[in-house]
Amino acid sequence: MIERLDAFMARANAAYYATRDPFADFTTAPEISQVFGELLGLWAAVMWQSMGAPDPLILAEAGPGRGTLMADALRAIRRTMPPFAAALRLHLVETSPRLRAVQADRLPGAIWHDRIDDLPAGPLVLLANEFLDALPIRQHVRRDNGWTERHVADGAFLEQPADAPSRAAGRPIAEGEVIETCPAATELVANLGARLAAQGGAALFLDYGPARSAPGDSLQALAAGRPCDPLVPPGTADLTAHVDFQALAEAAGPAAVHGPRAQGLFLAELGLFQRTGRLAETLPPARAAALIASAQRLAEPDRMGRLFKAIALCHPALPTPPGFAA
Repeated sequence: MIERLDAFMARANAAYYATRDPFADFTTAPEISQVFGELLGLWAAVMWQSMGAPDPLILAEAGPGRGTLMADALRAIRRTMPPFAAALRLHLVETSPRLRAVQADRLPGAIWHDRIDDLPAGPLVLLANEFLDALPIRQHVRRDNGWTERHVADGAFLEQPADAPSRAAGRPIAEGEVIETCPAATELVANLGARLAAQGGAALFLDYGPARSAPGDSLQALAAGRPCDPLVPPGTADLTAHVDFQALAEAAGPAAVHGPRAQGLFLAELGLFQRTGRLAETLPPARAAALIASAQRLAEPDRMGRLFKAIALCHPALPTPPGFAA
């Protein structure tokens, strides 16, 4: 069987998330520090206020994992802004039945959907951490005699002649260089941008990749916590690729775009270190040191702070969201 790379990646990740515990292979920001989810919950609360405090409001998360981020977010919301807690209706975008069961234990009352497009109409605040990087990509390769596109056959790449990708227009591309595109991500953002502009709301994505589009092969895979060949049998590894934030911003249509901004700067502006310091004062020394180290891991430029970015889409009438003032 010959499959285009994006079809192979979609099939592989669907099988992986349906059958395995992804957190045995990698750790995401919400699992590193509770403060991450708390700050995003307060970000959502501020956006709700700036929208005029609509009641009800859809608070949604795409790719909720174990439900850690949203559980931490809701705890912070209930503690600091009870009216928002009363107004929100919790919706989760998750396709894995196994993960839905885990989320149900931590987030009772949630409503699940297969796609962001399936969320009900109305004012919306959407959170998504490391969601876009798992969406399937296409890869075009520049060859001396024209462009090819990568397919997968029998566990190996196979290149077939193809038209030039639109992302290559106007750029000098050397022979052998790869242009990645993610139609699933740009279509998602285009639809979401139109929805937010028409119905009100904001969406926050945190993920990893360069701020501007650049040639290169970023496809990677993890199995048993270690890098591996992305073309291993589908379902045995988690496949991801860098997010093209420039392409997302260009796809957002009528929505206002803020960022991308380095995650470290974004979280620092939201109060990462102040909140971590206050929590650390209440903990035994060893746990306090671990909590401070987790904040540093999220924010330091040579760790997650620079590679990971935050980007927000908002109704154009809303003010600049927290974390994007600079």
